[in-house]
Amino acid sequence: MSEPQGTEPAEGATQRLPILDTSENGAEPDRSAPESDTGQPSALDGEGGRERRFWSARRIPAGIVALLLLGLFGLFLYDIVSVRAGRPEMYWRRELAHQLAERPLDDTWVLVGAGVAAVLGLWLLILAATPGLRDLFPMRRTHRDVRAGLHRDAAATALRDRAMEVAGVQSVRVRMRRTRADVRATSHFRELDDVRTDLDAVLTDAVGGLGLSRTPRHSVRVRRPGRKG
Repeated sequence: MSEPQGTEPAEGATQRLPILDTSENGAEPDRSAPESDTGQPSALDGEGGRERRFWSARRIPAGIVALLLLGLFGLFLYDIVSVRAGRPEMYWRRELAHQLAERPLDDTWVLVGAGVAAVLGLWLLILAATPGLRDLFPMRRTHRDVRAGLHRDAAATALRDRAMEVAGVQSVRVRMRRTRADVRATSHFRELDDVRTDLDAVLTDAVGGLGLSRTPRHSVRVRRPGRKG
């Protein structure tokens, strides 16, 4: 039966919202995210869908270095002001100057200090030159003004859930990387070759459906569960 006009829909009922047509002649508006033949949003034309990695703000390393430098410069400034005011210089600065003047370059402590400083400097250079955020995978850009990323654990969970849908699979472990997904499954019935074939087909579709900018390869291993006891 049709609902009488003038009556309000019941609470919790689903209502069809009006569609605003902004195109000319009532034609369907152009979508900003075109879909490929597989139903997945395709990348923008001319860009190939390849996206650069997200860059980390490096707040923790930058904060630690800033605090260390602030404390060091503060000590030196306090000592200089203290000496200018007629007080004796701090013992640690006098001892440090004496040790630097007396110890040879091949001394063990000098070499250890130089090695620590070199490693620290190299670490800071690596942090400055690499993007970081290794757990965040960039996704294909379907809108020019929007960048999206998928966390490593979320991608692994999606692949594991799809793999668990295959008949005969008892448990699945997924190790997700930027370029490779390692899937380890346990099958308690069916032939292992059949399960492996089904898993490979399902994971091929699942990996493509993640929408990552760089589609990772996947490897599948299937084994029988171990004996209890």
